[in-house]
Amino acid sequence: MDHANRPYRSVLYIPAANERALEKAKSLPADAIIFDLEDAVSVDAKVAARALLVSALQTGGYGQRSLIIRINGMDSAWGAADFDAVAALGPQAILVPKVGSAQEIADLAAKLDAIPACAATQIWAMMETPQGILNAASIATAPRMGGFVMGTNDLNKELMATTRPDREPLLMSLQFCLLAARAAGITIVDGVYNAFKDEDGLALECGQGRDMGFDGKSLIHPTQISIANAAFAPSPEDIELAQRQITAFEAAEVEGKGIAVLDGRIVENLHVATARQTLAKARAIEILEAS
Repeated sequence: MDHANRPYRSVLYIPAANERALEKAKSLPADAIIFDLEDAVSVDAKVAARALLVSALQTGGYGQRSLIIRINGMDSAWGAADFDAVAALGPQAILVPKVGSAQEIADLAAKLDAIPACAATQIWAMMETPQGILNAASIATAPRMGGFVMGTNDLNKELMATTRPDREPLLMSLQFCLLAARAAGITIVDGVYNAFKDEDGLALECGQGRDMGFDGKSLIHPTQISIANAAFAPSPEDIELAQRQITAFEAAEVEGKGIAVLDGRIVENLHVATARQTLAKARAIEILEAS
């Protein structure tokens, strides 16, 4: 499946030190997995987790899911070794924590350019610091940049903001990154919802992220997957409306008209473009779920 149409409704963090979780991830219905060498791994388990993850990825079995590896920061004691170990595998994407500038991404891209196995490897950025948010536009257009993942827990901490159900203290940061991602044509995934047993709260936050324009939600527990998948997928009503909009507009074009009227509403080129995107996303989800 090509990157442009690949769904990212549910993006599940898996601790790289947890062998059982690495195996279970092969059967979970998440669109993407972030194999985490950073926050989810204790200091004394970093080296062993790296070796375990490399072995798991070499064994494979993760199907059509997007596989993203979050390394430790390059300024840490483990970052360089993490990068070298995972780059040797030619992964789909390497996720860099606490990105503050486009130069950080450019430096890593130059390293990947020298590795034949990484010809198609993307770099993704955790957007979780004030500096990173302020530099979002340039980071989004850095070499090999493929996606943003919002680190809302760290961002809340850095902003000294209050955690609220409506996320009002974070809205400007979230929207700023959305603007940057959409302008650059890259993927953007919303931050985690910490109360993994609160299904209603998760559904509300997924709905907020969907309505803002995020591609999907990063998750911390497998039980959150189905809610995120449902929230970020076109509904049957969305699909039916998209099909009707396209049909109505094409019929209007045959009559030499530049607009159509459907259910008392104007349908223009921009609505048809959105409708085609809706159908493409639904088809991509169908293909992924059938694989």
